[in-house]
Amino acid sequence: MLSVRNVTAGYEQSVVLENVSMDVQKGSVTAVLGRNGVGKTTLMKSIIGLIKPMRGNIEWEGEDMTSLPPEHRVRRGIGYVPQGREIFSTLTVEENLLLGFEALPKKINPSHVLEEIYELFPILKDMLHRKGGDLSGGQQQQLAIARALIGQPKLLLLDEPMEGIQPSIVQLIRDVIMKIAKEKMVGIVLVEHSLDLAFSCADYFYIFDRGIVVAQGHVSETSMSDVQRFLTV
Repeated sequence: MLSVRNVTAGYEQSVVLENVSMDVQKGSVTAVLGRNGVGKTTLMKSIIGLIKPMRGNIEWEGEDMTSLPPEHRVRRGIGYVPQGREIFSTLTVEENLLLGFEALPKKINPSHVLEEIYELFPILKDMLHRKGGDLSGGQQQQLAIARALIGQPKLLLLDEPMEGIQPSIVQLIRDVIMKIAKEKMVGIVLVEHSLDLAFSCADYFYIFDRGIVVAQGHVSETSMSDVQRFLTV
């Protein structure tokens, strides 16, 4: 589905990722773990097209998309929820959601999509006319994920979606991640700092350190104690 091959990427002359390769399969949750500043967000920005790799290739469904701009990747079925949510605080919840329809294939009924969104995130239906900036952090995160899901992505990139939100919302988002992966067969790349949380919902994992992959494997075949040393400060 997604294939990252020998990607080196960074900012101007600063290399952040070096010779990184990874794969993401349809219907699976792939966790990307590592300490702060090891390249996790740079990886996500490279996949969505906000950063062009210095070297290497990114393939999506067998097509080389290394040089495609972000909007073309979105139209091909890739959704992205950046760290910090980036909702429009002056727009209402409804208006924020309507922006997601830009990526929705015309053959899909918008009303059906919204009903599915409200089933996943019931609170949003009750807050349609509230400004995004008036929502709590957890509610804003639900809105950001919902907006990305409206486009019916086949691959969803989530950069620290559980950061700084209350435990009940963390559980809700975790359940939504697992549900859309297994029931909708959406491939998910989850950047997460909590090993416990990542291992509770992921199928496969990659651990980054200083811009390279230092460990990877199937969650079901790996003990958390075996990889903890890569994440301790």
